[in-house]
Amino acid sequence: MKILIIGGGNMGLTYAQSFLRSHITNEQDMMILEKSPTKAEELAQKNIGTVYGTPELCIKKADLIIFAVKPQDCNAVFESIRPYVDSQQVFLSIMAGVKIQTISDALGTPKVIRAMPNLPAQIGMGMTAFTSSDEVTRIELVMVQNLINTTGKTVYVENEQAIDAATAISGSGPAYVYYFMDAMIQAAQSMGFSTSESEMLVSQTFKGAVDLYNKSDLTCEEWIKKVSSKGGTTEAAMRSFIDNKVYKDIIEGAEAALNRAVELGKHKEGVKNHH
Repeated sequence: MKILIIGGGNMGLTYAQSFLRSHITNEQDMMILEKSPTKAEELAQKNIGTVYGTPELCIKKADLIIFAVKPQDCNAVFESIRPYVDSQQVFLSIMAGVKIQTISDALGTPKVIRAMPNLPAQIGMGMTAFTSSDEVTRIELVMVQNLINTTGKTVYVENEQAIDAATAISGSGPAYVYYFMDAMIQAAQSMGFSTSESEMLVSQTFKGAVDLYNKSDLTCEEWIKKVSSKGGTTEAAMRSFIDNKVYKDIIEGAEAALNRAVELGKHKEGVKNHH
């Protein structure tokens, strides 16, 4: 199976390297289309397949074409590749907010898979939600899932709307975690720890807590009870969080991200869908 990745940025590069590292494909079957000559030059040094600067030579060779470009560049990309695509090719898009129907209409092709990965995919710890049009066969879907699995965990969703929800939870989620960590690092520094000590205290605490959670059947609530003792320090912190409605604020933040994802999706479909 010949794979073409359009866009040699962070995610494009992450995919190329992950696919090759897991031996799910080889350099002969990997192609990257990168319009920036400087970027293309850089990629060519990396042994991640053949790098192309224009679509006419590479599109026709590909069985699977992956869109790893910014959503605002989608129309220009569709226009440049449309003359060369055929209806048997499978398209995988990781462009936020760009609907399956939009891609299918723009390219005149029925087989479209839409996925929402996140940043930890760069170290094989990603979380990706994906869905597909009905025309994608079971075998094609499994093949693409195997590819995405090289970057972490995946979940298939029946309903495309769930991709927007995944964008708000796992797509944007790392930023929420860093925000919480940053506040704790600041607190540690104000209590007298050095920057490096504060960073280690906080990052190891997060890592340990998540690993512990993953290795047990306990809920978050049950773990909180295990850490807290009556009238103790943890209880004092939790009381402050409750009084300041931190829990509710986090939920509202995720909902704001979901609303924005939906809004961006409508914007991508064009003015006709604005209410």
